[in-house]
Amino acid sequence: MPLTRKLRFGMVGGGPGAFIGAVHRRAATLDGLATLVAGAFSSDRYKSLAQGRELHLDPTRVYESYDAMAEREAALPERERIDFVSIVTPNHLHFRVARAFIERGIHVICDKPMTTTLEDAQTLCRLVREHDVVFALTHNYSGYPLVKQARALVRAGELGQVRKIVAEYSQGWLSTLVEATGQKQADWRTDPARAGAGALGDIGSHAEHLARYVTGLEIEQLCADVSTFVEGRRIDDDANMLVRFRGGAKGVLFCSQISLGEENRLSLRVYGTEASLEWRQEEPNILLVRRADGPTQAYKPGHPFLSPAARHATRLPSGHPEAFLEAFANVYGNAMRTIGARLAGEAPDPLDLDFPTVEDGVAGVRFILGAVASGRRADWLELSKA
Repeated sequence: MPLTRKLRFGMVGGGPGAFIGAVHRRAATLDGLATLVAGAFSSDRYKSLAQGRELHLDPTRVYESYDAMAEREAALPERERIDFVSIVTPNHLHFRVARAFIERGIHVICDKPMTTTLEDAQTLCRLVREHDVVFALTHNYSGYPLVKQARALVRAGELGQVRKIVAEYSQGWLSTLVEATGQKQADWRTDPARAGAGALGDIGSHAEHLARYVTGLEIEQLCADVSTFVEGRRIDDDANMLVRFRGGAKGVLFCSQISLGEENRLSLRVYGTEASLEWRQEEPNILLVRRADGPTQAYKPGHPFLSPAARHATRLPSGHPEAFLEAFANVYGNAMRTIGARLAGEAPDPLDLDFPTVEDGVAGVRFILGAVASGRRADWLELSKA
């Protein structure tokens, strides 16, 4: 990073009991590129202060609201204010929080899905351009070295013409009405007002982004069967989709949070005219490539024959497994090095520009809303009209 100092960042959300906030903090600081200096960790002032104390922050930099944080941080001298904000709130707040910081020229790293409405997503896209800020979206699975290797193989034509894509994300943790027990993560994720969509927004968006990231193909049309299996639940917990991609490829994309016994089964299979590939998140250090006239190849990270992007995302020599936190940190690392280059007045390294952006956020929201709409109609829907 061209800067001669660490970046300073703040966090909105991620207070006591929040799972993903702690993951974001670890990812942001794993490589020593940034330091957490400020936060508005909860809508409850006392919980926010308690989280600040636990993280040993200056109490004057722990705020009662995101609006106060954005206003006061922007007013600080340049040598003190935060360089970027990490947004880890429930989905319905992403737009308002991001807008508050973008309009003050502060860079943003935001959890997915970016917003709950397409109008808000498109507005953020416009604001990012107008204020010339870096906006990264934490589709963290794109940070795995072998996902980047899969992308490089497809882009290099090793698979030939892509014909079929199968993306799955299955979990079982919502097989019962967990939200009725007061479990915090289930409570907001199954609330339509705060989550927007259920399984489609929480994990289906990851499956869609993974397929799009690796193949570079956009969904043109989809036909979705969206269900709520658990009685009393107010939001989708399972969805199965037939997909038509621009360029002629076909696919199947499904997500489920009622698949009893599944933990975090995210997987991708891509079939081309020359070869196919398969990657599974629960075994992330193996990428399989199959051809009709030869043995199956198993790629592993840490080798010099991997693509530049895959090597750039690898910290350890071959044989030393890297996994979830490191992949998350790769999204943060690329975004932070890009922010650092911008602050130093230099052009970012092209490899550092490999992170999900505000445009990916718009595509993700269009997918989620399109799948919900198709499910209601029980018919094919063009995403450009979602």
